[in-house]
Amino acid sequence: MDLGFTAEQESFRIEVRDWLAQNLERPWRVESRDPSHDADSLVEVRRRWQSRLNDAGYLGMSWPQEWGGRGASEVEQAILQEELIRADAPGIVNGLGLGLLAPALIHHGTEEQRRRFIPKMLSAEEIWCQGFSEPGAGSDLAALRTQAEPDGADYRITGQKVWTTFGPWSDWIFVLARTDPEDRHGGISFFLVPIDQPGVEVRELKQITGHSEFGEVFFDGALAKGEHLVGKVGEGWRIAMTVLGFERGAASLAPPASYERQIDGMIAALRETGEYENPSVREKVGQLLVENEVMRANGMRTLATLASGQAPGPESSIEKIYWSEFHQRLTDTALDLLGPKAQLEAGPQGALQDVNWGYEYLWSRAGTIYSGSSEIQRNIIAKRVLHLPTAR
Repeated sequence: MDLGFTAEQESFRIEVRDWLAQNLERPWRVESRDPSHDADSLVEVRRRWQSRLNDAGYLGMSWPQEWGGRGASEVEQAILQEELIRADAPGIVNGLGLGLLAPALIHHGTEEQRRRFIPKMLSAEEIWCQGFSEPGAGSDLAALRTQAEPDGADYRITGQKVWTTFGPWSDWIFVLARTDPEDRHGGISFFLVPIDQPGVEVRELKQITGHSEFGEVFFDGALAKGEHLVGKVGEGWRIAMTVLGFERGAASLAPPASYERQIDGMIAALRETGEYENPSVREKVGQLLVENEVMRANGMRTLATLASGQAPGPESSIEKIYWSEFHQRLTDTALDLLGPKAQLEAGPQGALQDVNWGYEYLWSRAGTIYSGSSEIQRNIIAKRVLHLPTAR
């Protein structure tokens, strides 16, 4: 197993760095603190940034060329994500659309669906959100109760979705809905639903961080056209598993790159107060640095698997547990070592500190829940990696 990068891959990294130096006007930590911005204008900043990435050919790189890709490898995608994080570039507005829905359409959609939706998804003309989780169906997604009733050649959607990222700004939502109440997995279908229509209501959700990036979506007989059913009736679960499989892989190097920047910010703050010279403080910081390098090495192992033509298996659950629980250890340590200083809001460039530790601490609490809770991931590892017997 080769855990290094080829000369061509390193050349691509230099290309990305040069492009970012010429096109990224200011880091996100500076842009997002500009007092002239509100939530809506920051979404527009991210929309414009996505459009610029798309024009440069940096979105959907592993897709076929006919759909805006360049046939790149997962390794090149991982390098791109790593460099975007190192540069502190804004996140794109269509992360869920491009990361989850577009691959589902490429693999399971019709030619008409791909032509209708993918170009506007890439350009950020249309923003997408994900309608999977429900109040009673999060980790146990197959327990979803949102219904899709036939209405001639079309369907009417009734139910509720929750934790809908970018829901308040989205134009479309891809929805898992039950078409057969008697079949737990085979009774689920996959629909593309416009949000701006009668029967759809989106409400903002205030998070523990004080932000409202999420929404909850209520459907009351909302129209889903028959032509917007992805795959066949009853294939929603299988398609969803394809979709969720794209959440990892190319993102393998993103968490350690992000956490490295946070650790550097913590070290800089500790140097200012002189606390970094304390041996016990350096020991705690050193432990975080070592753990972050372990995470990076595991990400490289995942990429080596992908580069050899294999799909990441259930061992990717190890990666999910590691980065989500590490982020909590990192923020716990930062609050412990920085004391009251960690409660300061991150200010404009040159003021206060680079990392908003209060926000990071609160946000890290969600990491062990979304994208598959730590409990679910440990079950997967026990059954599919360690082959432990199941309880009877």
